[in-house]
Amino acid sequence: MGTLNFSPPLPEVKILFVIIQPAKRIRGSLVLPGDKSISHRAAIMAALAEGMSRLQNYSTSADCSATLSCLQQLGVRIEPTGKDVLIDGSGADGLRSPETALDCSNSGTTMRLLAGILAGQSFTSIMTGDESLRSRPMQRVVEPLNMMGAHVSSQAGRAPLVIQGRRPLQAIEYELLLASAQVKSCILLAGLYADGRTEVIENEVTRDHTERMLSWFEVPIETGAAEREGANARFAAVQGPARFKARDVLIPGDVSSAAYFIAAAALLSGSYLEVRDVGVNPTRVMFLKQLRAVGLDVTVTDSKEESNEPIGTVGVRGLDAPRPSRDPEAPYKLAGLIIPQLIDELPLLAVVGSQIEGGIEIRDARELRVKESDRIATTAMNLRAMGAEVEEFDDGLRVDGPTRLHGARIDPHGDHRIAMAFAIAGLFAKGETEIEDAGCVSVSFPEFFELLESVVER
Repeated sequence: MGTLNFSPPLPEVKILFVIIQPAKRIRGSLVLPGDKSISHRAAIMAALAEGMSRLQNYSTSADCSATLSCLQQLGVRIEPTGKDVLIDGSGADGLRSPETALDCSNSGTTMRLLAGILAGQSFTSIMTGDESLRSRPMQRVVEPLNMMGAHVSSQAGRAPLVIQGRRPLQAIEYELLLASAQVKSCILLAGLYADGRTEVIENEVTRDHTERMLSWFEVPIETGAAEREGANARFAAVQGPARFKARDVLIPGDVSSAAYFIAAAALLSGSYLEVRDVGVNPTRVMFLKQLRAVGLDVTVTDSKEESNEPIGTVGVRGLDAPRPSRDPEAPYKLAGLIIPQLIDELPLLAVVGSQIEGGIEIRDARELRVKESDRIATTAMNLRAMGAEVEEFDDGLRVDGPTRLHGARIDPHGDHRIAMAFAIAGLFAKGETEIEDAGCVSVSFPEFFELLESVVER
């Protein structure tokens, strides 16, 4: 098996800006690169398996390349073959001490999930990343890992993390302090190196890709309703120590990447778009439900299951006018338990809100303040630059609609999701929209602008 070093991890940004012209409609059919969340987890579990795993349609994102780069530094043999990645697993006990700090680049998922694995090793590792990642909160994983017996130190709750692993770790029961699939996954992965049963309780539903992937790699996992007052309380538990069996994984298209094309097609009259073989995990399709709730025409067909994940085809038709089943005079409100299931799409939903009767109000989304940028402030600033009326709150914002946006210069503050959301806004704005630092989309979706151009009609 040959070797190829994945260049860390964030590629050199060459795109300084992109000009978005107004569009008449969206037409076409797309198949998207693999889901980021699933790709991270598949790579980590394949690395811990005994034997060869083929990951089909692995994500092309810089974030997922960061995970592969870190795994290589830990001694895992990895080879790309076209759109697939071959991983020769080292086994649960086969990782080696890295010679240098593990560079997670911009990827919080890489850092938080690998921290759980490294906590159960018999060596010390250092994890760092770019300026953005070093500003994001990591105390949320430091605390439970230290409870399990590892020694994890940080810079005031931020990276770099110094992880002095311990084996075996101590099994714990841990109730999440905030809704976070990454924290849940970190603890469950650490639990694979503990003696006994490690249980994570969540009071709000989060993505369940880790639970599904553990099961696919034949690691026993328990899930179900937790004995708590909240109707949504759930638990997931693993029994350590555990072993993985090598498996091939077919990774579905990334539904969070598909969201941008779906929103554009839904808002532009006369559009028709199909996104095929995309993930339709129930914890990831809340965005589609919200588009339907504001009267847009979005359907899911051809559902099936691959590698323990549901996939299907999303069809979108652009209507002459939305048909909302609500009071069009009041803003459409997003708040409460559904927010964790929409966290990646909230800036895009704010853009959608500028185009619907009554606009949109987003609350209980304070977590957006500590993403790749302060997404509440950045979304509000750029919507105002395009002529929208926006009121900003500590935990969200309100956007008036419908508003005829006008072209503007958009500063995404290095945030891929802001850049993509406002590229979509530019399609139904008057005049040109310039996306600065457009190369930041490589963090999650390097092909974004090329694929967008392929389905736009002007």
